[in-house]
Amino acid sequence: MAEPDAEAAEVPLYLRVAAVLREDLAHRRISPGSRLPSERSLSQRYHVNRQTVRSALQLLRDERLVVTDRRGTFAAAGGTDPEPAAPALPVRRPAFPGGPRVSEALVRASLAWEPPPTPLASRLLLAPGEPTLVHRHLVLGPQGAALQRAVSWFSRPAVHEIPQLARYRRVKAAHHQPDLRLLYHWMHQAGLRITHRESVGVPSGPGGPYDASGGAARLVVHRVVSDQHGHALEITDIDFSAASAAWTYEFSA
Repeated sequence: MAEPDAEAAEVPLYLRVAAVLREDLAHRRISPGSRLPSERSLSQRYHVNRQTVRSALQLLRDERLVVTDRRGTFAAAGGTDPEPAAPALPVRRPAFPGGPRVSEALVRASLAWEPPPTPLASRLLLAPGEPTLVHRHLVLGPQGAALQRAVSWFSRPAVHEIPQLARYRRVKAAHHQPDLRLLYHWMHQAGLRITHRESVGVPSGPGGPYDASGGAARLVVHRVVSDQHGHALEITDIDFSAASAAWTYEFSA
C-alpha cells in the first residue's frame, strides 16, 4: 500500500487492505473466479499481520465480492463493475449507533470521559463513580429538527480491548464530531464475538409517546452489546421520532 497521509492513517489497517483488494476486484486486476493470494502472501505484500488480512477478507465476503472454501479465497464469479472509489462503509454490516440511514444524515456527535449513571456502573464492570467513555449522538432533519438522540456508555473491557476506543482513554474534555460508525467492525477486528440485544418501547412521562416540541410520535430503543463471555461492551439508549425515522437494523456477528 502507498504511504498514508495523516487523514488516511486514521482509517483502520484492515479497511485500507479491503479497499485495495476491492479496487483490484472492481477493475478486474483479480479476475472473477480466480484465487486470491494466501493470507501469508497478502500480509507480506501489505506489511500487516494476518489477522488484519483476515478481517479485510471477511468484509469482502460480507459484500459478496469473494468466497472462501477449503481450497482458499476466490473472487466472486459474477465479478463487479468498476467503481470511482471504494465505499466508506462495508454495505453488509451495521453502522454505529443508529444504522446505515443515520450514518449518512446530518449529525452532531461528541465523546466525553465521565461516570455512567449509578445503575449502569456494575453492568459496565465499573466501580461507582469510575469514569468511562460516553458517546452522544444527535441526528438532525433538513429543517434542523432533532430526529434522533442517542447516548452510549462503554464498559471497562470495551475501552481496554478495542484499540480504536482505547486511544480515547485519556480524553478528559469532550471530543467533538468523532466518527464511531465502524465500532462493530472494530469489535470484530479485536476478536470479540458479540451478541446484540435491543428492546423497543414507548417513552413514558410528560408528553407520553409524543415529542412536546413537534407532536411527532416517538419510540425508544435500549441496546446492550455483549462479548462472548456475556460481559457488556456497550449500553445505548436511543430516542427517535417514529413519524420521520424508520428503525431498520441489519446485524451479523
